[in-house]
Amino acid sequence: MTLAILSALRQEQASLVDALQRPRRSLHAGRGFWQGELHGKSVVLALSGIGKVAAATTATALIERFGAARIVFTGVAGGLGEDVAVGDVVVASGYLQHDMDASPLFPRWELPGYARTQLDCDAALSALLFEAAGAYLAGAGADFHANFAARRKPRGHLGLIASGDRFVGQAEASRTLRSELGAAGHAVLAVEMEGAAVAQVCHDYGVSFAAMRSISDRADDSAHVDFTRFVHAVASPCAAGVVGRFLEML
Repeated sequence: MTLAILSALRQEQASLVDALQRPRRSLHAGRGFWQGELHGKSVVLALSGIGKVAAATTATALIERFGAARIVFTGVAGGLGEDVAVGDVVVASGYLQHDMDASPLFPRWELPGYARTQLDCDAALSALLFEAAGAYLAGAGADFHANFAARRKPRGHLGLIASGDRFVGQAEASRTLRSELGAAGHAVLAVEMEGAAVAQVCHDYGVSFAAMRSISDRADDSAHVDFTRFVHAVASPCAAGVVGRFLEML
């Protein structure tokens, strides 16, 4: 049963490619795919691309071309939940598209043709990924997140993530998004640009899906500050560490 690991950023994928046994690379749909074994599991690695359309194309290729039966996403996100801090890890229990609005034909945020706003991730796979994230964070050195995270030790969270084709990088936009979604009963923990599209593709194909995001910022006016340094120092080793533990648990 082939497992696909989607990475949002090349820096995250690099450590996984380096660890791949019997690697072989192929090109399809303008994208590079790496096949091989990690921790004894058959995997295929790919970059999602930025935005929902690029991510959906990549997910479809993984399923149609490479026979992926399970897809796991790693990446970074902006924190929206009140208790979600820089350096934390959020594992998705489900996804919604915060820029989906087909009103008045459908209620705001509802996916036309699906009669729902949220798409759930695979519960068992997500629980395993959450356990792996917790194990990684518990073992991370005290100084690992020192330059980025709050003074408390980074935590793992399991909950709803929102995606949209808009980078949320202003405090006012972040507050508005959190307020509007919260008022509708959607307690969103983080915001990013790809996961909901992958969740929809996996739903359509009946493929199990789970996702984790390292929180790089609070989706506010400082969202762009030290982003590259965060990816290298925090997000990349976190993705490799969590995925490694996750594969060992499968």
